Amino acid sequence: MEPTHIEHIGVAVKSLEEAIPFYENVLGLKCYNIEEVADQKVRTAFFKIGQTKIELLESTDPEGPVGKFIEKKGEGIHHMAFAVKGLDKKLEKAESKGVRLIDSKPRKGAEGLDIAFLHPKSTFGVLTELCEDKSE
Repeated sequence: MEPTHIEHIGVAVKSLEEAIPFYENVLGLKCYNIEEVADQKVRTAFFKIGQTKIELLESTDPEGPVGKFIEKKGEGIHHMAFAVKGLDKKLEKAESKGVRLIDSKPRKGAEGLDIAFLHPKSTFGVLTELCEDKSE
């Protein structure tokens, strides 16, 4: 698959307003973007550390994926995202190797990236996101 880097680590939180001060005031990071991704039923907040980002995820609907995650597991690491080139082909290759896909085709995610998820039952329990920045 040859990812270029860890694009971000997604962290599920109950409240962006409560979580952001920890990252800013304790860790000294700067929140540079907050946006809602309506089709995923989340609000996101981004921080950059080196080449990697931390994405805080607040559910906008308790029945959405992050809302259900928090209900079952509580707050914490939700997923790890890898930057790739040629996302469509990477999905085909992963599926041909027996990886269960959540998304068989890329869709739009936060920050304008094309994204797709691999099922955690095929990735040793880690929800894995593949991201492609087509603006590069």
